[in-house]
Amino acid sequence: MQSAINEQINFEMFSANTYLSMSAYFSQQGLDGFAHWYYMQYKEELAHAEDMMHYVITRGGKVEIKAVAAVETEFNSPLEIAEKAYHHECLVRIASEEKDMPSQDFFWKYIREQVEEEANATNLIDRVRMAKDAAILFLDKELAARQ
Repeated sequence: MQSAINEQINFEMFSANTYLSMSAYFSQQGLDGFAHWYYMQYKEELAHAEDMMHYVITRGGKVEIKAVAAVETEFNSPLEIAEKAYHHECLVRIASEEKDMPSQDFFWKYIREQVEEEANATNLIDRVRMAKDAAILFLDKELAARQ
């Protein structure tokens, strides 16, 4: 279980870097609302990694911070980015197989959050598809308001 959580910590950090790259891309394109939205995703993924690190330590385990692979820095469109962002993993199945009830309980919050994240990602993909040309600026303004 510890090994699987350490792998997930690395994945969360990779995801964070991916969102940070996407945020930088949007900033360079002058789409500050999109940049803000993906920057908030970046911070959320880092918080997940930190939460998992504290969990491993609390359970008496050892956290292994591994090298994070390089992420993409070139993108073609807001739609491409929204579609790439639609990806997430979970460790509840492994915890269940290991009969590790505390870990199952810990990761259930991520399953509940995953449902919300998938809905948000799907909604954003749909809205980017509908927003043509200048309409993307209205969506950009709305995304800037994310807390």
